[in-house]
Order: sequence, then C-alpha cells, then structure tokens
Amino acid sequence: MIEKMKFLSITGPKKDIDRVVEVYLKKYEIHLENALSELSSVHDLTPFIEANPYKDILNRSEELIKKIGSDNMPAKRKMSPEEAKEILENSLSMLDDLNDERLDLKTKRTHLTELTSQIEPFRSMDFEIKKILNFKFIKFRFGKIPYEYYDKFSKYAYDNLNTVFFECNNDENYVWGIYFVPASLSIKIDAIFASLHFERIMLPNEYEGTPQEAYEALNIQIDEMNIQRKIIAKKIKSKLKKDADDILLAYKILSSLSQNFDVRKLAACTKDKQQVFYILCGWISERDTKRLLSEIKNDPDVYCFIEEINENTTSKPPTKLKNPKIFRPFEMFIKMYGLPAYNEIDPTIFVALTYSFMFGMMFGDVGQGLCLVLGGYLLYKRKKLNLAAIISCAGIFSTIFGFLYGSIFGFEEILHPVWVNPMKDTMTVLYTAIGFGVFLIIIAMIISIINGIKARDIEKIFFDTNGIAGLVFYIVVIAIVLLAISGNTLPSIVLSGTGIGLPLLLIFLREPLTRLIEKKKDLIPGNKGMFFLESFFELFEVLLSYITNTVSFVRVGAFALSHAGMMSVVLMLGKAEENPNFLIIILGNIFVACLEGLIVGIQVLRLEYYEMFSRFYKGNGKEFKAYKNQL
Repeated sequence: MIEKMKFLSITGPKKDIDRVVEVYLKKYEIHLENALSELSSVHDLTPFIEANPYKDILNRSEELIKKIGSDNMPAKRKMSPEEAKEILENSLSMLDDLNDERLDLKTKRTHLTELTSQIEPFRSMDFEIKKILNFKFIKFRFGKIPYEYYDKFSKYAYDNLNTVFFECNNDENYVWGIYFVPASLSIKIDAIFASLHFERIMLPNEYEGTPQEAYEALNIQIDEMNIQRKIIAKKIKSKLKKDADDILLAYKILSSLSQNFDVRKLAACTKDKQQVFYILCGWISERDTKRLLSEIKNDPDVYCFIEEINENTTSKPPTKLKNPKIFRPFEMFIKMYGLPAYNEIDPTIFVALTYSFMFGMMFGDVGQGLCLVLGGYLLYKRKKLNLAAIISCAGIFSTIFGFLYGSIFGFEEILHPVWVNPMKDTMTVLYTAIGFGVFLIIIAMIISIINGIKARDIEKIFFDTNGIAGLVFYIVVIAIVLLAISGNTLPSIVLSGTGIGLPLLLIFLREPLTRLIEKKKDLIPGNKGMFFLESFFELFEVLLSYITNTVSFVRVGAFALSHAGMMSVVLMLGKAEENPNFLIIILGNIFVACLEGLIVGIQVLRLEYYEMFSRFYKGNGKEFKAYKNQL
C-alpha cells in the first residue's frame, strides 16, 4: 500500500530555522523539496544563502575524533554551540602545539640518524674527527671502495703511492676507510682513487671525539628524543582521555548543526517589510499531519500550511510504501524494478503471494521446504536480510506443495500425495500451471484498468491491450479454448466474432478513438498510411504476446517435474530402496536445493517482471526520503 501524502509549507523568521529543523524536521518524517522550484509562482523569493560556520572546525576535528575512537559515548548534558566550538578549538590548539613538538623532535631525530649512519662505518678509527677535519698540510678523504678494486689496489698500487689508507670496516661488497695524502699530491691521488670507484663521504663538522664516541653520543641523543616523543604521545592521550566526553559531545552538537545547515539549500527566503522569513516545503504523510499541526499550533514563530494533492500541485508526490510486516521483505523486488508512482497500485502484496505460490509449486518438497523456512528465518533474524525472509516465506509454500505432491527429501513413499504426483500426473500439473497463469494475467489486466482510472487515462482504461478491450478479448479466447478442449458446444460465429473482432478493432484504433473522446482535432496525426501499417504490426505483436505470455507459465509445471526428476536421480544414486547411502542422499538434497532453488527463484522473478509487471506496472515513482532518516 502507498501512504497518502499532503503538501506542506513551513515558514517563520529566518533566524529561527535551526530550531525548527531540530524540533520538527528531526521528529516527523518529512520529504523536503526545493522551495524555489516548488513555489516558482510566488514572487520575491530568493535563495537562502549563508556560509556554514561549522564545516571548517568539523573537518579539522576529524583527527581528534579518530584518536578518541567512536566506541566512546559522548557526555549527556546541555552544551551551547559557542561552548562546543570553544572546546574543539582549545583541543585542536593543544593538539597542534604538541604535534609541532613531535614534528620538531622527529626532524631532529632524522638528522641525528643520518649522522649516525654516516659515522658508523668509521667507528674503529681511534682518532678525534675534528682534528682530522682541521688538517692543513695533509688532505684526507672518507669514503668506501668496492671490494674487488680494493684488493687490486692493495696488491699492485698501494706501495707505489704517497698515500696512507686506513681501513675502518668492510662487508661483502665494500671497504670503508680514510686515505691521507700530502696536499701537493692530492689531485693526482684523488684521480687514482676515483678510477678505483672510490665513493667519497662528506662528514659534517658536528661530531665530538672519536667516531666511536660520536656514534655513542648520537645514539644517546636519539634515545632521549624517542623518550620525549613518547612523553608527548602520553600527554596527548591523557588530555584526550580526560576531555573525551566533552569533545565527542561538542563534535556531535556541531555535526548536527552542520547537517541542519544543509536544509538551507532547499529553503527559500522572502521579505515582509523589515522581517526576513524562510520557507520550507515538502511532503508529509496524512497520518503525521494532525500531530504536526497540533504541535505547531502552540508555536508562535512557526506557520504551517497543508495542501491537498490536486491537479495544480506542481511537484510529483513521493512514494512511501506501507505494507504489513510479513510482506515488507518483498518490497525489495518492487524497488529493484522501480517504485510505483503515487497514483499507481502498490503490487507488493500481489508479488508476495504470487511469488511464494509459484515458487512452492515449482519446488514442492516438505523436507527441503522446511529447511528453507528455518534457514531463511535464522538468517533474517541474525543479518536482517530481506532475501532471507523471502526464502523463508517461499519455503512455507514449498512445504505445502510438498504435502500436495507427497514428497519429503525426494522420498515419495513416506507421504501419500494430497493432490497429485508430478511424475505420474504430468498433464494435470502443466494444465494447472497454465490455468494459474491465465488467472494471473487477468488479475494483471484488472490492476492495469484500475491504474488507468486512477491516472484518468482514457486509452489505458478502454483501448489498451491490457485495458477493457484487451481483457474482453483474452477472456473470450480463453473461454472458447476451454469449451473446445472440454468438448462443449462453441458459441455462434457472430458471438465469437464480436467478442474477438470488436476488441481487436478497438485496440487497432485506440489512438484516434482516444483523441476523439478527448475532443482533439486531428484524430490521426502524421501520415495516415504509416499509422495503419504500424498499428497492424503492433496488433500482430499483441496477439503473439497473449500467446507467449500464457504459454510461458508452462515453466511453473515444468520445474515441478524437473525437481521431482532430479530427486529421483539422487535417490537412485543413493540406492534408497536397497542399501541407502545416506551421505549421497544428503549431499544430493543439498545440491538440488541450492541449484534448483536458485534457478526457480530467478524464473519466478522473471515471470513477475515480464509476464505480469509489463501489463500494469511502470515503476517510475519517486522514493519518499524523510529528512530525519538522512542524518
């Protein structure tokens, strides 16, 4: 069912809009519309333009909230917006100061770490670094040389050069060390070492003592900085823990005010003398209207106007579905196809009953049906999945048809069939499926006619393939077919021709007849020859659709036979009559239930969408979105 809607407009002093949002819009389910577009006929309306003062501080506060964690609950006390902003600003300032300290320590630690890594390979040299750096007549070079070149250098060149190489460290690839050379020979020696791929390392003048002493001093400084960073982290954690409740409450209050600010995008402003008023408009359900009006009646700063839906209403009313709880999960199928328009019939209950019935007929088994009922129910209770509830409902009908077929986990000897055994009474099952399909198609046509009446669509009511003309034609043809099959006397040719020919003629001429009733001048707009040609082929397509849609329901019976056949194969493989292999029987039941259950579910949904929805349902409705549910 679709809830009845009313169009409302709320207005009051511009400065009072936040209170109205908090008091009324967050309490009642109201679908807001853009006031400027909805009230386009009203003069002197302007957009509600105002910058959001909470957006910046909320964005900056996100790091605070992440550090506190969403598991904490905010304090329960009143807090003004000004107080909330002050709390967040102070906390952010504290966090920024401490973060700056941490960043400064991190920068210094990075620099010290680089100094440590530079001096580490030279720790074995027992000589003060600063003294070496102050040599005037002797040049020195710290660096590393590939191991293979160092070996050649030691064997063939070292003794013939005026240089001293002091090896400090080595690994499998490099040898670290320092070479000393007279200043007058430095250019020549540097060139020789460069040819040996010596990589020079420039040490800054920041080391005190020997490399080992400098290395140890640097590590001590790094450890001290790590301790200081941990102290700062503890300060931040302690401060946030202490103020967590207030920070969370402040963030919650400002978030709410920020969300309220978004309402301004949908509001309009108007001026009366020196006073500026806001205007909000939208849709509210009929049952909420009285409660809202009675509450607003005592509010001197709020004025509310309720309008009935009529032809002058410019906005398209949103669709809010309201069905009994047992049928609500099937709304999922409706929303997948498209919500019904406000003036359409909600097909949820129709779908729930027909889907479950056809599923049960195609998947009739007491044991497997009960498994679907129990499994779907437990899954729905735990995960709240609509599909699980649908499976459970379909399982109920599967269980019922299981008794009608006399089948429990594929065994057909345990229960006596209340109705028929599909494998033994094949034609009965197929005829019943087609008969049920005929019944559903007629119901779909009747719903289409009702929708046409609600929409005041003359063509859809009288001349459409799913209107009165189409319904009469279909019923007459079905009646003639039933009389012929049962061997009864057929009606006269004149009566049959009238019952078949006249509706087809009305369908063929539906456009000009509609224009005639609506008193439009040109009955056949455009090329008349093309009109008759198109109408002829459309009529031919209509006749085919009646046949194919009806025959399509044969699959309901066919899947009932398929299910019985697959289970007979499982029992044959499990040798149920001789020495039962229960493992094969159990696995076979699981396989059939999963595979065929999935296929049957899809096939039934296909019948709903293509054989029935296509006759009466457009699904072009607009979803009702209450402002309070979007927060």
